[in-house]
Amino acid sequence: MKKHKAGMISLGCSKNLVDSELILGCLRDAGFDITSDEKDTDVIVVNTCGFIASAKEESINTILEAARDRKDGAKLVVSGCLSQRYPEELRESLPEVDLFWGVGKHKELADAICALVGMQCGCAYSGARMLSTPKYSAYLRIADGCDNRCTYCAIPLIRGGRRSVPIEKLVEEAQALAAGGVKELTLIAQDTSAYGSDIYGEPKLAELLNELSIIDGIKWLRVLYAYPNTVTEKLVDTMLSNEKIVRYIDMPIQHIDPVMLETMNRHGSAEHIRRITRYIREASPDFILRTTVMLGFPGETEEQFKLLYGFLKNEPFDRVGAFAFCPEDGTKAALMDGQIDEATANARLDKIMRMQQTVSLELNKKRIGKEYEVLIERVDKDACYGRSYAEAPDVDGIIKIKNVPVCVKPGDFIYAKITDASAYDLKGEFVK
Repeated sequence: MKKHKAGMISLGCSKNLVDSELILGCLRDAGFDITSDEKDTDVIVVNTCGFIASAKEESINTILEAARDRKDGAKLVVSGCLSQRYPEELRESLPEVDLFWGVGKHKELADAICALVGMQCGCAYSGARMLSTPKYSAYLRIADGCDNRCTYCAIPLIRGGRRSVPIEKLVEEAQALAAGGVKELTLIAQDTSAYGSDIYGEPKLAELLNELSIIDGIKWLRVLYAYPNTVTEKLVDTMLSNEKIVRYIDMPIQHIDPVMLETMNRHGSAEHIRRITRYIREASPDFILRTTVMLGFPGETEEQFKLLYGFLKNEPFDRVGAFAFCPEDGTKAALMDGQIDEATANARLDKIMRMQQTVSLELNKKRIGKEYEVLIERVDKDACYGRSYAEAPDVDGIIKIKNVPVCVKPGDFIYAKITDASAYDLKGEFVK
C-alpha cells in the first residue's frame, strides 16, 4: 500500500523547532514518510511563529507560498503560535488551509492529519522527536510557557505559564539523544534560569546541568535564554566547575535603566545585572556573554538610551542582539503612553548595532593566536567550518579552518589556532 508523505516548514525560534520535531516524530510513528521535498508531499505542515510583526508576516507569506506550490490534492496544515493566537482570523482569511492547529497536543494533531488524508492510524506514539538539526547537535527544551509577564511580550498569551519538565524526564530524553549521536545539547526555554521553580519551589538549572553532564556521549552543554534575575553566583559557579558545561550564557537584559526595566515588568534590577555580569567577567574572562536589548520602548528618553549605550560600550557583551519595540496585540505595552516613533527607535537600534560591531571586532581580535576545540559542521575541499564553545548554533558566527586532514567530517572535534578575525567570524589553522 502506498504510504503518504508529509513535509514540515518550521518558522521562528529554536523552541518552536522542538515542536516541529515532535510533530514530525508523531507523523513518522503514524506511518507517514517524511520528506524535505515540499512539492512532493501529501501533507505540508507550516509550524508558524507569531511573536512579532515581522514573524507574523513571514508566517503568512510562507503559508501562501506553500498553498501555491503544493501538488494537486496535497493538504495544507498550519500549526504553531500564529494559529494559536489568531485562529478565527486565519480561518476567515486563509480558506486554502485545510487544518489549523495551535501549540501542543502533537499526538492529537497527528491523528487529525491522518483523518484529513483518509489514513487509519491507531498507532502507539513513541514521543520521540525527529531531529532536524545535525545529528551531533540538538536542542533540549526544559520548559514551555513563561511566568514573567513582561509588558511587551505575547508569549504567555500564546503558550501560557511556565511548565518545567521534570529532571528525570529530561535526563531520559538526553540519554536517548546521546545514544543517537548527539554530542552538543543546547538547553532552551522562555526562561531557562528559572527552570524548575514551578515544580520544585526554586530554580534547579544548576542541578539539571550536573545531572545531564553525567551522560556518556554528551560533550558540550550550552545555556540560552537565561533571565537575568535568576542567573546567580551559584549557577555561574556550577558552569565554571563542570568541564562539560561550556562557558557561555545567553542572558537577555532588554535594558539597564531602572525605570525602563520596571515599565517593562522585568524582574530583578539593574544593580543585579551589573553585579552578575561583573562576577562572571571576574570569575572567567573567557566566559562568553550574549544578550538582547530593546530600543524605543514606550517612554524611553534619550538619557535612558544613552545609559544603555554606555553600559554596553563600557561593560561589553561578546554578542548583542537588538530590536526595536513593536506593539503586540493584547500586551500592556501596546497601550502605554509615550510610544516612540519608528524612525527614532530604528536610529537607536542602528547606533547600538554599529557600536557593538566595533566591540565584537575588538573582542574577536583578542582571540587571535589562541587555540580552541572546534566542533566541525561543514567540510569543503578547501576548508572546514565549525564552532568553538564561544559560538552557539544558528545565532553566532563560524570559524573557517584551513589545512584540516581529509579524514575530518561533520560532528568531529578538532583543535584550531585562530589566525584572523572579523566582527562575527574567525579564521584558523588546524592544530590537531
